[in-house]
Amino acid sequence: MEVAEIECVAGCGVRGDRFFKFKENYQGQITFFSKEVFDEMCAALKLSEKSPSAARRNVVTEGADLNSLIGEDFEIQGIKFRGMAHCKPCYWMDEAFAPGAEDFLKNRGGLRAQILANGKLSIET
Repeated sequence: MEVAEIECVAGCGVRGDRFFKFKENYQGQITFFSKEVFDEMCAALKLSEKSPSAARRNVVTEGADLNSLIGEDFEIQGIKFRGMAHCKPCYWMDEAFAPGAEDFLKNRGGLRAQILANGKLSIET
């Protein structure tokens, strides 16, 4: 489901997300996915009418090297995050997008992060 704004809660996750308050120090309190990687996958797998939201990531980014943020603190719209690990793709990607999506997304399935400060992220236009 795509929304215009999400509430980030430090140490807990995204309010309303299935992993909100999942467990203490959870690495995937918020997840990020690259629009550029999504577009490349759609071209490679000849997909149309698919949305990046099918990847079950919380935030879709543009122009950010997500892998470079692993182990780093960073800030978006005044909210601080800590990049923790890759979002490793699983079998679900083949079901959500098409056969071959899981393999295509290896090492570029997104970023798992912890939320360090409360705030709201909204779509920038």
